Amino acid sequence: MHALSLPTLAVKGARFKKVAHVFDLLRPILGAIVLAFIAYRLYQVLIVQQEYGADTWTRLLISGLIIGGVYALIAIGYTLVYGILFMINFAHGEVMMLGAYAGLFAFQAFNAIQVGGQAQTSFLNAYPVLAILLAFVIGMFISAAIGYFLEKIAYRPLRKAPRLVPLISAIGASIFLQNAAQLLFSPQLREVTNPDILRRGAGWTISINNANVIIPYTGVFTFVLSVLLLIALYIIVRKTRLGRSMRAVALDKKTAALMGVDVDRTISQTFIISGALAGAAGVMWGLHNGMVYFYVGFIPGIKAFTAAVLGGIGNLPGAMLGGLVLGIVESVGPAALGIDFQLKDVLAFVILIIVLTFRPSGLLGEVLAEEKV
Repeated sequence: MHALSLPTLAVKGARFKKVAHVFDLLRPILGAIVLAFIAYRLYQVLIVQQEYGADTWTRLLISGLIIGGVYALIAIGYTLVYGILFMINFAHGEVMMLGAYAGLFAFQAFNAIQVGGQAQTSFLNAYPVLAILLAFVIGMFISAAIGYFLEKIAYRPLRKAPRLVPLISAIGASIFLQNAAQLLFSPQLREVTNPDILRRGAGWTISINNANVIIPYTGVFTFVLSVLLLIALYIIVRKTRLGRSMRAVALDKKTAALMGVDVDRTISQTFIISGALAGAAGVMWGLHNGMVYFYVGFIPGIKAFTAAVLGGIGNLPGAMLGGLVLGIVESVGPAALGIDFQLKDVLAFVILIIVLTFRPSGLLGEVLAEEKV
């Protein structure tokens, strides 16, 4: 094979620019067609057919907010790492999965411990608030440790390598953690033991159109805790010394080091924080959905990446917004478009394709340092 000559490369480059220019001209037209199709389907389902009542839409909206809060927590981890290292940590979903396993085993242990003298009951139900708090601490600690060692072993030695190399390492780490969990914990589904105050299926009942709609305790707990953790993270990033160090390293590592910032330590702390948030999301997932297995973090992890892209990769408020929007669209979308509910995963990834095609910067825009643009 012979190398291409400079004139040939110039001609091919000019052709590529021409095709890209034509696509830029067609993009608004294609976008209008997509929006028109979505509007038509919404009109047919909501106005003409009226297949679902207000009670069904309320249930779907509640479900979307709950899952959206979890997606937002996981998406924040992608955004934090991307903002500092300009790489996608595709092992982040497995970090969440290990946090879910830690919460599962913690709840099982607390349920096995008997307290109360003659009228014995489990520690899980005798002290439910303490048990839940300890389960979250354990899950977040395990995931934070996994995140720390991932950065130390799989990513730090490749920091100066071409951008594709850490990405391949992240995919390899994801596969390794999946298989390690399968060998350690078996491939079977495991049911999480909830305390009585957070029983799955129990909740507040409201009446809409003479139909009962349940607002689940686990769902409200998951959503509220997700929002509180997201607010706490935003305060840490914007108001604390660690947050200033993270923003400085994201902007320019060399200049940050010259100004006295310990770059390696800051990056490690970023992975610890993102891992802890993934661990909290894993414990929430187990509490609300009830089942944990070695593959439980893969699909939520990919969807959280979609949420991060949807909101604007590298943008913390964007990741929060993207997670909530994706959760609502995934829950409400199949009914609103009149398609099978089993296609909700397909719908989530179609959103990723549409966003990358028509607005690659996301809803709130990317946040990148000038040297990375």
